[in-house]
Amino acid sequence: MFHPENIENEFFLKLDFSFSASDLAKGKVLISEPFLEDPNFNRSVVLLTEYVQEEGAFGFVLNRPTDLFMHDIIEDFPCKHFPFHYGGPVENESLFFIHQLGDALEDSREIFPGLWWSGNFDHLRSLISTGSVQEHELKFFGGYSGWEAGQLERELMERSWIMNTLSRDHIFKTPADQMWRESLRSLGSKFSVMSQFPENPGMN
Repeated sequence: MFHPENIENEFFLKLDFSFSASDLAKGKVLISEPFLEDPNFNRSVVLLTEYVQEEGAFGFVLNRPTDLFMHDIIEDFPCKHFPFHYGGPVENESLFFIHQLGDALEDSREIFPGLWWSGNFDHLRSLISTGSVQEHELKFFGGYSGWEAGQLERELMERSWIMNTLSRDHIFKTPADQMWRESLRSLGSKFSVMSQFPENPGMN
């Protein structure tokens, strides 16, 4: 039988599976280790939109679309083609978004060149209603993922997360059901092996 605890003790150590907390920054992506048991983050890819060591971290799960669209959430939303994603377990009744609009959207906050989050929602609705925004330029989320000061650093030491940097195209264009594996594979051959681990090892 497949035993994930043996993988943790032997294979992960051979991979040198650890990431320095000093590399944490907004724009970094956290990829959950294959056997993370927290249902909020199992096989998840989380984009950090804010990080301050003394305050904590803030971001969104990128690969958890729901069955809803924005017009299901907001009755008079001007377009029916924008999916609604689960962003994390905190304030899941609040709406957030990331985008590629930059200064074209008032009050945007830059994550890294070419990628922003937040902005004036009324202005965004106006841009959508005039056809100035395409689906691949924008992702909406309900809720966010948050860590208090020191929490994420501890989780990195516990090897709960694999840290990476993804391109804007990867973030917006990779299908959700492929993002976890593709994000691992982009780190090279040793993590490509990890991307093939079964989600339920006891069934292997």
